[in-house]
Formats: sequence, structure tokens, C-alpha cells
Amino acid sequence: MKVLVTGGLGFIGSAVVRLLLGETDHEVVNLDKIGYASTEGSVAEAQKSNRYTFYRCDLTDAEFVDRIVRAEKPDAVVHLAAETHVDRSIDSPRPFLESNIIGTFNLLEACRALPSLGRLVHVSTDEVFGSLPMGDTRFDESSPYSPRSPYSASKASADHLVRAWHETFDLPCVVTNCSNNFGPFQFPEKMIPVMIVKAWRGEALPVYGDGSNVRDWLHVSDHARALLEVLDRGEIGATYTVGGDNELTNLDVVHQVCDLVNERAPDSMDRHQLIEFVLDRPGHDLRYAIDSSRIHSTLGWEPSYDFTSGLADTVDWYIANGWWWQPLLRRSGAGARQGLQGAAC
Repeated sequence: MKVLVTGGLGFIGSAVVRLLLGETDHEVVNLDKIGYASTEGSVAEAQKSNRYTFYRCDLTDAEFVDRIVRAEKPDAVVHLAAETHVDRSIDSPRPFLESNIIGTFNLLEACRALPSLGRLVHVSTDEVFGSLPMGDTRFDESSPYSPRSPYSASKASADHLVRAWHETFDLPCVVTNCSNNFGPFQFPEKMIPVMIVKAWRGEALPVYGDGSNVRDWLHVSDHARALLEVLDRGEIGATYTVGGDNELTNLDVVHQVCDLVNERAPDSMDRHQLIEFVLDRPGHDLRYAIDSSRIHSTLGWEPSYDFTSGLADTVDWYIANGWWWQPLLRRSGAGARQGLQGAAC
């Protein structure tokens, strides 16, 4: 197949590109606007392949998106391009509405010109479902929507557009909602890479509130494999929730990062002493957790990483690949506290 990937220079998108080129015979067409979190180094090997084509393309440019889609005529689409950082959405919501809603609309309209399109996989987040109480409840494909941040509201809107285009125009769409991803090549504004980089450099480790918020962690390579299963065999019109079954408080994650960095650092500094509790994020969801039983039972997907081994591999990768993340720290907002404008209102 020829697979069009949007946002293929991003964290999850680049993992999908690497997997497609490394383990299938598919051609890959990568559309990415090269935003602040896009990194060409994440697909350095892909750029050497004669099965890889790249377009610098902002999905808000409807005419350009339509021109590319008509010219390339992909057999399938994996739609990952999105603004994703909750804190940035608090400080500046408009780019999230433009990219995540208008960008998705433009892609859907362009894909209507492809009568032979096999599947369009729209990749979303568990954050569209809102916040869970502590306990045994988990999000699944029937969970009601209750977004609580500009980011999650924009992704919820995109999800609804995708389903509407499937129902109204018979576009062969599938929606996935994933839990928090971690792993190599994640831009250092998200929690785990921020904590690894700061711990390695001996800098303060900012933990929101009391650190009791719970997330379900999914290794990015496991998520990429789940998306390929959905791309190949997912039921048209269906939704699949994808999680790692690794629920941990944010504070537990930071302590595990400290343990791993302490073991690997050449100095004797105790990174646990660098933890600082800071003003919580406005509207900070208490807990996310995913029930992945549908994708387990229908597509046979299972995560290969547990959190402990996945985090150790991730810490090792960041320590060994300073060439990748050190230049990124010069980009706007990287590694810095954001999302305070909502608290100041």
C-alpha cells in the first residue's frame, strides 16, 4: 500500500513511519508542517528509503492538502498531525482549534476524492473522555465525552468530525483513543522526557500539585504496532481504545526516573532531592485509565513493554542521544513550565 501519515515528524507519527518502513513493504508519504515539536532527526533513516516521500504541509492549508492527496492517491491514511500539549493549549487555545479541528476537516474533505481509500485511521486521546475517579473504572469505546481542556476539546471535536464524515459521506474511518505515550524521540516538554533531561542535568524536577494524578502509560512502539493492526484489519466505523495497563501516579513516575538516573549518572547526586512541588495545572484531570480488551480480543494486539523495562530503555536512550534533544531545548517553551495563564484568570 501507499500510506499517507500526517504529523510523521512528531513523536508518535515518526514511530509509525519507522515501523512502516522497517517492517512492511508499504510506501510512506509523510505530511508535516515542521512545527516546534517536529524533529527531522526522528526519521533520519526513513529519509534514505526510496519508499519515503515528504511534504512540508500545514493541514490548515486546504488547497495544498487537497493537491497532495489527489497527486499521491494513498491507499490508506494515518492521521496523527495535531497540537497536543495541554499546557500550551491553556496559554494559547487558537492553534489547537486551527490545527486539530480545521486541519482534520481539510484532510477529511480531501480524502473524499479518493474512491479507493481503504481506511483512514484517526488517532485521538483518552483525554476526550475527561477525568476518572480513583478506583477500578476505566475508559472504553463506549465512554461518554467530557473534555476539560482546550486541547482535549479540540481533539473531541476532531473525533466527532471523523465519525460524521464516515456516517454522512461513507468515508472508511476508524478512530483510536490512546493513553499517555512514552519512549524515545518524545519532545522535551512532556513529563517523562522533561524529568529525564532535568534529572540528568541536575536541575529541579517540577511536579504539579502533590503528584497524585494517575496516568496509564503506553510505550510508543506498542502504540505504533496497534495502529498498524487497526490500519490493516480494523473494523470500518469502529473505535479502539489503546492503553498500556500501566497506571502510576505522576510522583511514582518521577521517583522511578530518579532511581534510574541515579544508577547511571557519573556523580553521587541523589536526584530525589531535586523534586519540587509546583502550582497545579488548571483543570488537571485526576486519573486516566484505558480498557483495551476490544483491540486485544478482535485484533490480537498486546503491548510488549511493561512500564519498568520501557522506562529503563527510555532513560538509556535519552542519556545516549543528547545530540537529538540538546538542540531542542533552545526551542520556545521546551522544558519550561507553561499553562499558568488559566491559573491567573
